[in-house]
Amino acid sequence: MSPSETGVRARARAETTARALAVANRQLGEVGPAALSVRSIARELGISSSAIYRYFPSRDALLTRLIIDAYTDLGAAAAEAAAVPAGAPRFRAIARAARSWSLDNPHRFALLYGTPVPGYDAPADTTGPALTVAYLLLDALLASPDVVWPPVDERLRPGFEELASVLSPARSSLPAGSSSMAGPSSSTGSSSVDAPAESIAAGVAIWTALFGRLSFEVLGQYTNVVADRDAWFEAFLDEELGRVGLR
Repeated sequence: MSPSETGVRARARAETTARALAVANRQLGEVGPAALSVRSIARELGISSSAIYRYFPSRDALLTRLIIDAYTDLGAAAAEAAAVPAGAPRFRAIARAARSWSLDNPHRFALLYGTPVPGYDAPADTTGPALTVAYLLLDALLASPDVVWPPVDERLRPGFEELASVLSPARSSLPAGSSSMAGPSSSTGSSSVDAPAESIAAGVAIWTALFGRLSFEVLGQYTNVVADRDAWFEAFLDEELGRVGLR
């Protein structure tokens, strides 16, 4: 096969993959991830079932690609927002960007943080993209000279110390494109993966609180409960920054 023929085939494959993913993302909102069907996507694209399986060999492979793409897009939105001064301003910008993306993409958010799909186990290569926002938030705090980490519960210290020790060598397996994962913070010379147990514990708590809030908002739990959700979210950011001595 000539180089030109190879290029044509590669472009055709990329185009079909993109079309299939677009249909799959639309179907997420129509039928939910549990009912997602590779065969139904093939029918909509006008190709045979055997052909679509050359792109996605199983429903689980399709779900994995959708999950990685969603985490990557969420992380990219947060990373783009991080181009502001370190500390509280950067933390707020990242959290707001994560919220905006989540509200703009409720079905993709639900795929990541909603009800688990029966019979599906996410492979290890989804872990790196899933951590992007957490790393960005923690690095925003680490870059501030005024941050004060709350004490870590001594029952939890061994686990967080172990986590801090394994994050640094694991960094090489995380996806590129986020400065927080790629190396030290430019402001402090420290990075989240080199932080002490106190900062790791605080980072996990903040990450959990943020996506718990977003899950309630995106999935409708605040309906008829919280009237001004923008103000509610800003008050939440004030609380989380106050946990680490920032405003």
